[in-house]
Amino acid sequence: MPTPLEVLQIIFLIPILGGSIYSILSVWTTRNFFNKIIPEINATEKFHPPVTVLKPVRGIEKDLKSNLHTIAVQDWPEYQVIYSVQDPQDAAIPILQDIQLEIGSQKISVVIDNKEVGANGKVNNLLGAIAEARHDTIIISDSDTNLKPDYIKNIISPLSNPNVGCVCTLFKVKSAHQWFEKMELLTINADFIPSVIFATVTGASNACLGPSIAISRSTLEELGGLESLADYLVEDYELGRRVWTSGKKMLLLPYIIDVTVDLKSWQQWWTHQVYWDQNTYLARPWPFIATILIRAVPFAILFAMVRMGDLWGLGILGITVVLRLLTAGIILKNLKDTEGFESLYLLPLRDTFALIFWFLALTKRTVVWRGVKYKLINNGKMVPFIN
Repeated sequence: MPTPLEVLQIIFLIPILGGSIYSILSVWTTRNFFNKIIPEINATEKFHPPVTVLKPVRGIEKDLKSNLHTIAVQDWPEYQVIYSVQDPQDAAIPILQDIQLEIGSQKISVVIDNKEVGANGKVNNLLGAIAEARHDTIIISDSDTNLKPDYIKNIISPLSNPNVGCVCTLFKVKSAHQWFEKMELLTINADFIPSVIFATVTGASNACLGPSIAISRSTLEELGGLESLADYLVEDYELGRRVWTSGKKMLLLPYIIDVTVDLKSWQQWWTHQVYWDQNTYLARPWPFIATILIRAVPFAILFAMVRMGDLWGLGILGITVVLRLLTAGIILKNLKDTEGFESLYLLPLRDTFALIFWFLALTKRTVVWRGVKYKLINNGKMVPFIN
C-alpha cells in the first residue's frame, strides 16, 4: 500500500503531466489559429460603413496620448472617435482636447458625463459616449490600446456577414519596464492569450475580449444595450455570451493589437492578478477551476520538495520548466512578442505565483477596480462594498 508521501507525489504528477501536454498542444493551436482562413469574413470593396469608436478614458496612463492618437489616424473613409471621461477634473481632458484640436471636431468628440447606472465604471463611461454616437457600427476600444492604421478595416470587415454579431481581436501587452510589469506581460501573452486561442480552436469555449470589440448598435440594443451590462464585473464576456446564445457568431480575429501595461507597484500588480483571475472565474467557473490540472511548474516544484530534492525530483522539475519555457517561447514568437521573449526567465516564477492567485480567486468575494472595492454576487455581478 502506498505511503501518504507516495500518494502526494502521484497527485502532483497529474498537473505536471497535464500541463506539459497542454503546453505542447497550445503550440499547435496557436499556429493553427494564425494559419486558418475565416469563412465568416465576407468583406467586399463595397463594405465601408461609417463607424463610431468609443474610447473610455480615466486619468493619465503610460503613453496615453500616443495610444489615443492611433485611433485618430486610421485608414478608413468615415469614422467618428468619442473620447469619454466621467470626472470634469480628469487630468486626461487636456490631452483629449489637444487631439481634438489637431484632428478636428468633425472626427473627434470629447464627452464629459458622470452617468452612473451600475457598478461597472467602464460601462458607465461608455454610456456617456454612446449617447453621442452618430453611426450604427460601433467599436469599443480601451484607452491603453495602441492601434495600427488598418485596425478599423480589419475589425469591421467580418460584420459584412450578417451572421456575425460581434467581433473582437487578440491583444498582447507591451512596454513592461519593471519586473512586476513583466510578470503582468507574461500572464497575458504567455498564459491568457494562448488559453483563449486553445479554447477557440478546440471549440471548448468562446471568447469576447474587452480591449477591442466591434458590434452594430442595433445588435447591441437587441441584446439589452450597454445599460444591462452595468453591474457585471466581466461585461465583455457577458456581451459575448449574449451574442452566441442569440444565434449569431462571436468572432475572434487572428489580428493582434498592443496594450500598454501601466503598473505603479508590485502591490498593484498583485491586486490586478487576483482581479484578473476573478474575472476568469466568474466568466467560466468550472473551466477556471479545471486549470488546476494544467499548472505544471508549481506542482513540479512541490514534487521536487516532497522528494527532498533528489535526482528524480529535480529531473522532473528541470524537464517541466524547460518544456514550459520552450513552448511559451514558440507561442510568443507567433505573437511577435520580443518583450515577452526577453522576459521568459521570469515565467517559472510567474507560474508559481499564479497558483496563489488561482486560490485567492476562488475564495475572495470582493474585488478592487480602479481603487474602489466591490462585493461579488451571483451571475458575475458586483455591488459596491459596504463595511
